[in-house]
Amino acid sequence: MKHARHYMIKALYIMIDVICLYCVMYAACLLRQQLISFPITFTGLILDPQNPFRHIIALWILTTIFSLNGNSLYQTRREVLEGIEIWLVVKSVIVSSIVTTLGIYALKLQGFPRTVFFAAAVGMVVVLSLWRVLKRIFVEYLVAQGYNNFNVVIIGAGKVGVALLNEIHKQPGLGIRVVGFLDDFRVNNPKDKDIKILGKISDFTSIAPREFVNKIFITIHHDGEAFLNLLEQARDLGIAVRVVPQGFDLTTGEFVKYNIGFIPILEYSDVQIFRKQAGKRLFDFFLSVMGLIVLFPVFVVIAVLVKLDSSGPVYYASRRYGRGGQVFHMYKFRSMVRDADKALHKLRDKNEVDGPIFKMKKDPRITKFGRFLRRYSLDELPQIINVLKGEMSFVGPRPLPIDQVERDDLLQLKRLEVRPGITGLWQIRGRSDISFLRLVKWDIWYINNWSFWLDLNILLQTVPVVLKGRGAY
Repeated sequence: MKHARHYMIKALYIMIDVICLYCVMYAACLLRQQLISFPITFTGLILDPQNPFRHIIALWILTTIFSLNGNSLYQTRREVLEGIEIWLVVKSVIVSSIVTTLGIYALKLQGFPRTVFFAAAVGMVVVLSLWRVLKRIFVEYLVAQGYNNFNVVIIGAGKVGVALLNEIHKQPGLGIRVVGFLDDFRVNNPKDKDIKILGKISDFTSIAPREFVNKIFITIHHDGEAFLNLLEQARDLGIAVRVVPQGFDLTTGEFVKYNIGFIPILEYSDVQIFRKQAGKRLFDFFLSVMGLIVLFPVFVVIAVLVKLDSSGPVYYASRRYGRGGQVFHMYKFRSMVRDADKALHKLRDKNEVDGPIFKMKKDPRITKFGRFLRRYSLDELPQIINVLKGEMSFVGPRPLPIDQVERDDLLQLKRLEVRPGITGLWQIRGRSDISFLRLVKWDIWYINNWSFWLDLNILLQTVPVVLKGRGAY
């Protein structure tokens, strides 16, 4: 029954994709019909013998479907973030477009309009991505209603186990219900209401059936024999096992899985972060140029509104530490009254966050329009200029004011190994609502695990977070 439902859902996804692809190609031909040498009708796009390109269009649709299937896009993998899924769509369309181009040259077809080809490729990416975003929203709604949720036990109630619990709570769309922990060294504490200790690791075989456990997450690695026993017991009970790699928060780079013969190997990538980031600056430069051109009218409107709202300069420049400890001026649209820095000492005792950062939800220094700018992070837009100058990147650790960086804190100093960013993990995980210690830990993890795709994913996730306006003040 379960397999039949899986195949039915997959068939439905493929059917939707075929319809989307066909409609996109039809729309692309209609938009440039003056370049088309055959009559354009909806059914004739593939069936009309007068269309010399009907076989190529059919090939493009088929190769796109096969490519999407090869990237596992005919299932809703809840643990895969939207940004990664969209990138897989882009990659699938690129592959199918290359195959189609080779087919056009192999068949020696002449006269296929390049503008139609390009418009169809772009339309395919947009439509295939859009309907998958809508599908994910619908699936997350069903999951929130209790559909297809599964019960999980976390092995180990230490720092990694508790951090995993917190991350699961932040992503209800995963449909994971943590029923509790198994730990040999910890007992229930009334102060930790979220941490429920069900028993010791040796109690697994009795607790798992009672709690209807579907999966376990192993977060500790102190006993090899206990680990093997868990694997064997879980296999006998039909329970899936997932393992958090040991020392994941200290690694420099990505995990790569491969095999030597029949032995699976998990490699902790040792590629130097600066070597890996060779193309990051080039990406930042071109994106900042495009951003300034596109957003110039927005800059003008905001600048006028800032001046109308309160007296003072349009821009605010704050001295920050950049890469390697170099001091630079970070630009913002002014969101506070004139000389707000001079009044900071009067408010120090009202700080609402831990660590050296000062944050206050109802800061009296913020102007009316400034509150709007901060809510939607519009005050940060001038930092695109910092990116263009090479002082910042679009994604990276948040640059802290000079007086808020403690030079004797090695974790804070490690944040200075890369260019600071306009957005980062702190932005998509809570903005001003997160603790300073967690912000630093996420920044260290980002530095150690940087990749271009991680940057792209953070950028894609930043947009909906900013539009919702949560956690900003």
